[in-house]
This record gives sequence, structure tokens and C-alpha cells, in this order.
Amino acid sequence: MEKSQIVIRAKPSPAIDLLTEAKSLSALAGQEAECTRCPLYKNATQVVPGEGSPQARVLLIGEQPGDVEDRSGRPFVGPSGKLLDIALERAGVERDKCFVTNAVKHFKFDPRGKRRLHKKPDAGEIDACRWWLDRERALLQPGLIVALGATAIRCALGRSEAVSQLRGEIFDLDGGAQFLATVHPSSLLRLKDESDKRQAWRGFLADLSKIASWIEKDEARAAR
Repeated sequence: MEKSQIVIRAKPSPAIDLLTEAKSLSALAGQEAECTRCPLYKNATQVVPGEGSPQARVLLIGEQPGDVEDRSGRPFVGPSGKLLDIALERAGVERDKCFVTNAVKHFKFDPRGKRRLHKKPDAGEIDACRWWLDRERALLQPGLIVALGATAIRCALGRSEAVSQLRGEIFDLDGGAQFLATVHPSSLLRLKDESDKRQAWRGFLADLSKIASWIEKDEARAAR
């Protein structure tokens, strides 16, 4: 696939009943804690805001918090997050140079006795939570936006696109940022066949290595 421009949908996110626009990521997290834009807040333990340096140039977007994240209030600290940490290190990406967040900020699940099983957010829930991602982007001004999976793609671009159609290529976005799509690390955890696992792992590392190359070039430009 040749490099091309992707234009994010111009339709703005709906207005929200907040007294003031957040001026910092910590203030934004406080506002997220009060969010009732969709019904997911009713059953989740707490909101899980994004996490990372305000100076991060890379924005990593996942799908939603899992059970561990919902209980801790921090993104990507469960099994998928641990795998992501390993993959980023192997690919030469320092996590502290990335801001990690999710398309949907509350855990959606089906109760099964004492267990809570992940349930994929629907389009309405993703679109409702896109307002918060827009605010994170406005505060961070990231140079590279990385979508981990289809839900993250929809939230970042404002429309659904197949991961396979965008994966592994860095595209220009309107507004000056660039965009990279890959799979969510949870997809690797679901694989049973060892050969499939090895192939998926190599592909995931290849995608993440492009983040490392982008950071190197971005820092070189900044140093000029």
C-alpha cells in the first residue's frame, strides 16, 4: 500500500455538559471521572484515563480497560499491557515516550459468576467516548497516533476501517499528525497454535519497530 493521506471525519464530537474546558491532562482525567455520556459508567468500577508524559509525541490507543485496569484505574496494566510492554521494549520503543489511552474509558463486560468477561464496545459507545480522545489529542498534540485494533481505529478516525487495510503503514492525517494501525496485543494472547503465535508476534514487532524509527527521526528533527 502506498503512503496516502487519511482525512479524519470533520463532524465534531457532541457537546458535553462541563463547566470549563480542561487545561491539563490531570484536569481532563478529573472530568472523565464524572462522565455519563454512555451507560458503561454504571457498572464499571471507575473510569480509566490515559497515562503518560504530557510531552509524549506518540499516542497509543487501545480498545477499552480490562478487568485489571478497571480495578486499578490505570491503562494497559493487565495481561495485554504486559505483552505490550515486552513488545515495545523488543521493538526499541521507550514506553515513557508514549501516552497510552483507550478508545473507551470504562470497562464493558458480561458477568459470569465471580468473573467479568470482556465485551466489545459498540459503535455508539465508541463514538460517545471519542470526545475524550479528541481532548487528549488537543492537549498532547502528538506527532504519531497509533491505533491498536479496530475499535481504536474507529475512535481515532471517526469511522470504521479494517485493520488489514491500514496495518503497518504510516499515513498523514489532517492537522499535521501521522497515523499507524496495528493489532491489539490481546489478539496475540488469544492464539492457540504455536506457529500462529510466532508469526503474529513477528508481525506485531515489525509494526511497533516503525514507532521506534519515527521517534528517532522526530527527535533528529527537533534537535536541528
